[in-house]
Amino acid sequence: MDQIYPEENLPLARAIIENGGMLLTEMPLGWQPRAQDFPRRNRLVAGLSLGVVVVEAAKRSGSLITARLALEQNREVFAVPGSPLDPRAEGGNHLIQQGARLVTSAADIIDSLSEADPSRTTLLEPDWEPDFEVTAVADDEPGNDARSRLIEALSPAPTQVDVLIDTTGLAASVVQTLLLELDLAGRIEWSSGQLVALRS
Repeated sequence: MDQIYPEENLPLARAIIENGGMLLTEMPLGWQPRAQDFPRRNRLVAGLSLGVVVVEAAKRSGSLITARLALEQNREVFAVPGSPLDPRAEGGNHLIQQGARLVTSAADIIDSLSEADPSRTTLLEPDWEPDFEVTAVADDEPGNDARSRLIEALSPAPTQVDVLIDTTGLAASVVQTLLLELDLAGRIEWSSGQLVALRS
């Protein structure tokens, strides 16, 4: 929260607060921005939105991770089609093949979301309070031992994330972090039902 990135967004952050908005992060004060944290940020962006629009995305793009996170949170996913010869359109075209709504104009998005009911997506009950003690987020990253255990548990055959957690004995948060790293590196692929497999 105290390390706005990139710095040129600082005036925007101030304007958001001054106009009654809010800034939201999972990271503790003093946390330095890191590339591997961007998918975690995008999960929040997807969850706060009624829908996600992918305008341009390569086959191994962070935008596709955001689209998958949006689907996991029951948000609409839209994609702008592109030439099959343009590698920058490969990700968006693939999303359309998988059922994302095809977008040719802003009206397509407005029409679709005009029927959305944000009240259905309440994350917490109004009087909800945590029944646990909030602790600080650990600053350490998963070690090589954890990475090795996860990679050993993965295979070319799709496997449920819950099975990977049970097999490796790692915490769910560690497995999710490592899967995001592997996803960004293009080493795994996802299929329906939260199944993940090593790329062959």
